[in-house]
Amino acid sequence: MNFKHLYYFWVTARAGGIMRAGEQLHTTPQTLSGQIKLLEDRLGRQLFRKSGRQLELTEHGRLALGYADQIFSLGQDLETALRQVRGAQRRLDFRVGVADSVSKSVAYRLLEPAFSLAQPVKLLASEGKFDDLLAALALHRLDLVIADEPMPRRVSVKAFNHALGRSAMSFFAAPALMPRLQGAFPACLDAVPMLVPGASSSVRRQLEGWFAQHQVAPVVVGEFDDAALMKAFGREGQGVFMAPSVLEEETCSQFGVAAIGRTAELIEEFYAVSVERRISHPCVQAITDAARGQLFGV
Repeated sequence: MNFKHLYYFWVTARAGGIMRAGEQLHTTPQTLSGQIKLLEDRLGRQLFRKSGRQLELTEHGRLALGYADQIFSLGQDLETALRQVRGAQRRLDFRVGVADSVSKSVAYRLLEPAFSLAQPVKLLASEGKFDDLLAALALHRLDLVIADEPMPRRVSVKAFNHALGRSAMSFFAAPALMPRLQGAFPACLDAVPMLVPGASSSVRRQLEGWFAQHQVAPVVVGEFDDAALMKAFGREGQGVFMAPSVLEEETCSQFGVAAIGRTAELIEEFYAVSVERRISHPCVQAITDAARGQLFGV
């Protein structure tokens, strides 16, 4: 394989088109198209297809891009390693995927211990759908996936769930919303605006049954896959929202809200998913130890 052709493909895919890639590479669109065509001929697969006036990756193109990302990332690591001062400690790359249903605050608290190692660490973090992250884990593009549910049995990925801990849930409201909350918790939630996690969140599935059990019917005014965005709306008084109780003090301080109640009937669990049955990666070990011993107190 001609890696110059692969590099041209990689830059084009990341730039989003031939014209922008040509500007970055200081070459003409015709030359660039020709080089990518040679790569496609070599691989025997079409990597791009036209969508109107745009180019989009084919299924084979997305697969090739994943490998190209790894190849050129390793190239950068090679340069860094060779330029490193003699005697300096080698940096440890730690590639983590965080499911988009996991709160950013929780993700930070879970990942922070990785930086406590004596060896320098470079964190390479990405966010996405749980299934997509598991696919990347299976291809060894990730060392770890953090999620709010274990890997489902239906997924044919050879990986292992490591329970990090669990938290009860607390409910929060901005000062402007307080006058609308009448009575004790959870009855005070009836008929008030409510911001809830998106359907992909494990706690969302529990929440609907919990409302029915306690015979409360809040008015759901927003559903959010991004917990940080949900809290931003909650801060402005758009609705009551919930977050893990382990972050209660932090949530009140950061968003200027008050906790109006908490319940152990709603539980959010957190898992580390890795290809290792027995954890050996030092960053993963630091994360699991800190989560179980400090954050969640398992």
